[in-house]
Amino acid sequence: MEGGAELTWNHDPQPGAWVPRRGKVRDIYDLGDRIVLVASDRISAFDWVLPTEIPDKGRVLTGLSAFWFERLGVAHHLISTEVDQIGLELPEEVLEYLMGRVMVVKPARVVPFECVVRGYLAGSAWKEYLETQRVCGVPLRPGLLECAKLDEPIFTPATKAEVGHDQNVPFLVMANAIGSELALKLRTESLRLYRQAAEYALTRGLILADTKFEWGMNRETGELMLIDEVLTPDSSRYWAADRYHPGHPQPSFDKQYVRDWLLATNWDRESPPPELPDEVVRRTRDKYIQAYEQLTGRVFPWT
Repeated sequence: MEGGAELTWNHDPQPGAWVPRRGKVRDIYDLGDRIVLVASDRISAFDWVLPTEIPDKGRVLTGLSAFWFERLGVAHHLISTEVDQIGLELPEEVLEYLMGRVMVVKPARVVPFECVVRGYLAGSAWKEYLETQRVCGVPLRPGLLECAKLDEPIFTPATKAEVGHDQNVPFLVMANAIGSELALKLRTESLRLYRQAAEYALTRGLILADTKFEWGMNRETGELMLIDEVLTPDSSRYWAADRYHPGHPQPSFDKQYVRDWLLATNWDRESPPPELPDEVVRRTRDKYIQAYEQLTGRVFPWT
């Protein structure tokens, strides 16, 4: 099952239960009273899922999400990361694949916006600032450098895109779509969690430059809860604090080596992307594992 083979499980107590909805990284199985999220080792860049996987990447995402769900002290959807909590008898090869990469979660009605919080001026926010002196309608003081720390973290929601990039939108667009009361609560809670996580990350030698949270309503109780992955290298931008120097892009703990290698090739971004060299795969895996170990203070258990 390693190497990305699709899970086609015949132990099916509900017709169609194991037909996944496949995202760029996760496969989602709806069992009615619970959802099973499986984090694969797929990696995407420039809106393409690449043909080469990063070994154990899914386990890093799952392990870090579980760590943060426990640490943040907020209502969340995670029930368990143990495969025996799925509630089905599964073949041995499936169990082996799932270990470390599965989250059994409470079903939720998903809020249709990414709740992005930025504490530093990087990525698309930097490009927008250069053009407008604003980010998602939030005015910023002039003269800021690329990757500069903002005076205060800002909330910059984005629409969810099934394909391509999410689109940054002003807060008012979100409020008009889901109601002012819920939008204000999401902004308040997202900013609070970002500050809490950024303060902790700094004690571990990492800067949390920005992150995106996803929220949903518990299908049974209607309670607002944090869902999906949280504060992973795929959903967040982490920098080494001892190497931070504003004025240019910072080395990050995600797929930087992958992006850099792709940019150095003659790939046109219109046709299927090339296979990644072993060295790029190794260095990318090392960065993900380093983020896990540095944030959790634990040895990554799948080396």
